[in-house]
Amino acid sequence: MEHPMQLLSWLSRKPAQPTPEASPQGFHLPAKASALLQSPLRQQLLENIWRRASLSRAQFNTLYLKPLERYAELVQLLPASENHHHAHLGGLLDHGLEIMAYALKIRQTHLLPIGAPPESQSAQAEAWTAAAAYGALLHDLGKIAVDLRVELEDGQAWHPWHGPISRPYRFKYVKGREYQLHGAASALVYIQVLDNEILDWLSGFPELWRQLIYLLAGQYEHAGILGEIVVQADKASVAQQLGGNPERALTAPRQSLQRQLADGLRFLVREKLKLNHPEGPADGWLTQDALWLVSKPAADQLRAYMLTQGIEGVPTSNAPFFNMLQDQAIIQTNAQDKAIWKATIDNGRGWKNSFTFLKISPALVWPNPDDRPPPYEGNLTLEQEPVAVIEAGSNEHNVCEISDEPVDGTSLAPRLAPQPRPLVQPGPSTDLQSSEREELLSLYSDITGPSVEPSASNGSAAAFPLDHGHEEDETAEDSIAATARNAARNDVTTMPTSNALGGAFVAWVKAGVASHKLIINDTKALVHTVDDTVMLVTPGIFKRYVLEHPGLEKSIGKSGSATWQYVQRAFEKEKTHVKTNDQLNIWTYDVIGPRKTSQLRGYVLKDPGLIFSEQPMNNPSLRRVTEGAAK
Repeated sequence: MEHPMQLLSWLSRKPAQPTPEASPQGFHLPAKASALLQSPLRQQLLENIWRRASLSRAQFNTLYLKPLERYAELVQLLPASENHHHAHLGGLLDHGLEIMAYALKIRQTHLLPIGAPPESQSAQAEAWTAAAAYGALLHDLGKIAVDLRVELEDGQAWHPWHGPISRPYRFKYVKGREYQLHGAASALVYIQVLDNEILDWLSGFPELWRQLIYLLAGQYEHAGILGEIVVQADKASVAQQLGGNPERALTAPRQSLQRQLADGLRFLVREKLKLNHPEGPADGWLTQDALWLVSKPAADQLRAYMLTQGIEGVPTSNAPFFNMLQDQAIIQTNAQDKAIWKATIDNGRGWKNSFTFLKISPALVWPNPDDRPPPYEGNLTLEQEPVAVIEAGSNEHNVCEISDEPVDGTSLAPRLAPQPRPLVQPGPSTDLQSSEREELLSLYSDITGPSVEPSASNGSAAAFPLDHGHEEDETAEDSIAATARNAARNDVTTMPTSNALGGAFVAWVKAGVASHKLIINDTKALVHTVDDTVMLVTPGIFKRYVLEHPGLEKSIGKSGSATWQYVQRAFEKEKTHVKTNDQLNIWTYDVIGPRKTSQLRGYVLKDPGLIFSEQPMNNPSLRRVTEGAAK
């Protein structure tokens, strides 16, 4: 096998071309694969793909590099989504490389085809490996056929079945697009990436061929193990890009984000939120054609519910969270294709007020119309020009778009003239901070060792190990689930008092660790085992508590950072933590890794039994800096 550095030299054998940029008119210049794949992070991902494929140079060139080059020249600088994951220029190429690398990693944990004799599995191994990689690479390719409208410099439309873009181009997202359509649309395009020889080869394996066809048509429910591999790999890539935990996503239950959001919304509307209050404020109002939820409390409650269910990568601020709800077709957008609507509620008896809303189809919450409550008897009047609420510092607009088509007179409100979007230059270096890039590359560093089976459990605290979602016994699981449900149902009237808040916080940490909703000893964990006890990372652990208890702000009469600081002070009053030699509360630990050294700061507990019934091993990647005995 060739040395990886020889591979990198070979991959960049062509003279490097300048990174493509937008022309002054907003058109992007098409580029060859050698230029599109030249960035250090993409080269690292290519190396990882080659090493996991375990092929010679010639085999890798035929089965992987050539399809990747065709894919790169087809997607060019197109993003993977408008406002969610990989929404930067070149995001679809980055996502394709990442998900292929993750899929190959997951593939190593399976003997395929499942249940076949060992000699048959050995004979088919390379074909199943390639099929998993292709399915991952192509799963979002349909987006360039149905989600985006690409216009060439001469005004003509480009479609992916025309072949690679060869002239300057610009693009915009299709308004009112159907979220699920792009999965089926991949079948229109994949012939542009996989050549006849590859398809002839794969078609010789009937079980593999059947699963791959279903997968490329977006029918994951029939795609068997290939569909499961792609779903897991997609979650990992999305979690990585959104700042979540990709390794945890690899072992998450096979359930789509869209389904999880819809289930959470149904739970909140049916169990917690107050609708159609006749005499004043409520959390939402149901009309004949829509459910209108007040935007901020609805988002806060849904985010809290998702966190209590152990779902990682949930945006902590509302602008990207609204974008996620929009991308997953949970909410209906206004005439500006934005999440927020503004309307006035009038009960006709003297109470009248204006709110910003999220608009939801009633069928999403009540699939059976007979279960739907009666509509609001008062009036809900939309403002003429719905407004988009964008939080300060959010980077919502990040693609160069084509001006909108004229709008007919039936639209709810006139569209505003599209504002120019700031150009974000392509390449991972623009959308990843250096520390995030290091964390991503570190995921691919240990690729020559044996992979861990997803079902394996490990009670020890290795150096930032994977969390594999251990199975709990039925009684423990029921207890933990009840704790999570109670936390999600908490009204502001039942929030802990200041005297009880510290104890409630510790109990929440213990329940979260036991249920694996709070991971330990991971790169982004808020709980670590050090010096034979527990360290709680500050301020992250207190911010997480506030996110899961959105009624706390109103209960204590504080907002923003004052809320988590209030929880922090309540915890300190419990006096369950150890102080340093200087009588300070916060301890500092160095994080020692193969690529970098950083620091964590937090509280060290006197008694690890407050969190663990059985103390795990200390995290060997943490080294104490602060002077003093930890216990």
